[in-house]
Amino acid sequence: MAGSSTVEAAFYFDLGSPLAYLAAESILHVLPGPVEWQPVLAQGLASRAQARESFDALGIEQRAHELGLQPLRWPADFPFDSEPAMRVATYAKSIGRTVPFAQAAFRQAFAGGNSLAQSDNVLIAAAACEMHPAAVLKGAELLSVRQQLAAATADAAAAGVSDVPAVRVGERVFVGASALEQAEAAMR
Repeated sequence: MAGSSTVEAAFYFDLGSPLAYLAAESILHVLPGPVEWQPVLAQGLASRAQARESFDALGIEQRAHELGLQPLRWPADFPFDSEPAMRVATYAKSIGRTVPFAQAAFRQAFAGGNSLAQSDNVLIAAAACEMHPAAVLKGAELLSVRQQLAAATADAAAAGVSDVPAVRVGERVFVGASALEQAEAAMR
């Protein structure tokens, strides 16, 4: 089509969010074209405290069933501190492994029921996408990685991302359980 331009799209996620897990399992099939996967810390976004109060485990389990996913297995310490895993996701982004690492980590947490607050579970996810454990541990502790994650979270909040999952299409931001469907409609 002459004169058309590619719409820039981004998927904002936190590995501690079961709703972001559901979106991550569907996004590659739902949205046309390339989508940047952007790790952010949900705790640094505006409405995160409100989201904790409205958490609906049964609704999330039902949605997973509707998507044809394995039954959700909740980590024993859910909600867990996802910041260390999110630093690994940020490191993974710097080496071009965001999507495979995020998918493996989400599956460790919500299909396997393994807390990503435990570094062994994060390392298993990293190994699944051929990330060396020593490099992962070192990368997650780098000041530059911490700064990149903080900056990405601040940039997402400034763009209107108030919780995860969120999808940005151009300048429009869609947040929550229906973010993918809204983004798909906006991209048509």
